[in-house]
Amino acid sequence: MNSTSTHFAPPRRVGIYETLQQFGMWEETFKNNIGNVGDMNTPSQIIIPNHQKLDNNLSEETFHGTGGTPHMYDEEASTSRHPDKIKRRLAQNREAARKSRLRKKAYVQQLETSRLKLIHLEQELGRARQQGFYIGNGIDTNPLSFTETMNPGIAAFEMEYGHWIQEQNKQICELRTVLLGQVGDVELRLLVETAMKHYFDLFRMKSAAAKADVFFVMSGMWRTSAERFFLWIGGFKPSDLLKVLLPHFDVMTDQQILDVCNLRQSCQQAEDALSQGMEKLQHMLADCVAGGRLGEGSYIPQVNSAMERLEALVSFVNQADHLRHETLQQMHRILTTRQAARGLLALGEYFQRLRALSSSWATRHRELT
Repeated sequence: MNSTSTHFAPPRRVGIYETLQQFGMWEETFKNNIGNVGDMNTPSQIIIPNHQKLDNNLSEETFHGTGGTPHMYDEEASTSRHPDKIKRRLAQNREAARKSRLRKKAYVQQLETSRLKLIHLEQELGRARQQGFYIGNGIDTNPLSFTETMNPGIAAFEMEYGHWIQEQNKQICELRTVLLGQVGDVELRLLVETAMKHYFDLFRMKSAAAKADVFFVMSGMWRTSAERFFLWIGGFKPSDLLKVLLPHFDVMTDQQILDVCNLRQSCQQAEDALSQGMEKLQHMLADCVAGGRLGEGSYIPQVNSAMERLEALVSFVNQADHLRHETLQQMHRILTTRQAARGLLALGEYFQRLRALSSSWATRHRELT
């Protein structure tokens, strides 16, 4: 029990110590008397008064640090006579223990948070390695390890895409503010045209990136995990987005609804044709890579033949983006300026929600703890 820092010595222990000390004094006195046997008149005091022994005992224990402070008995006696002090000290000890447990819990939580941050950084590092680092001979044998060179075209695309996202967020805020206020059609039309041009810039950026590394664009590693879940040939599927955004337009006329339905049907037909072409290209690539006899250890001719086929993959990415480009333009022609502004706002916020979903999913372990 930590109620006091001193220890009370029982009376019996003190009596033993006094007896031993007294024996030592008698022995010393006896030796002195033997030394002075010739002088029988030398006074010698053998028995020491009790109060002097107690003072010597206390002073000696204090000097050697074995007995504590001189007022130890008074403090212990005072404590025994005041049980309230014991209760207060017990309460203080319990409070100190509680605070210690809280500090320990906070420290453990901090360690767990740091561990999760480290895991997240490792995931981001692995993603960055997959996105931008390649072995010099063009064959990536280990996508999770650093390699010799970095593709400059992909590095430029990632930087431009980061700026593109920031600019899109600003445009979304501007569209939301304008639609909530009272503005003229001229200003609203200017914002719509700026937002449309922003998407066209993205298609141009992707075309340049596909020439640098078409697999990077097709994999969607430049997008978040939730966006990649809906990926189709390096981007969104126009028909699916029309289905998602249709309920969020302002009141539409019957002719507008019919035009949008026809546009969605045309998009589905074009998407099916591109998907079938992609499937045929996959079969041809598989046949090229598996040509000859597998297991011989020589595959340079097969790889060279497959490389020629991959040029068609860049064309598929460009055709898919062209379909997205035409879909946006057709919707712009069908809708009014205010309807188009609300549709662009809904489209931008839809992608914002997908990115937020990815962030929430990546940090879900931290919330569970």
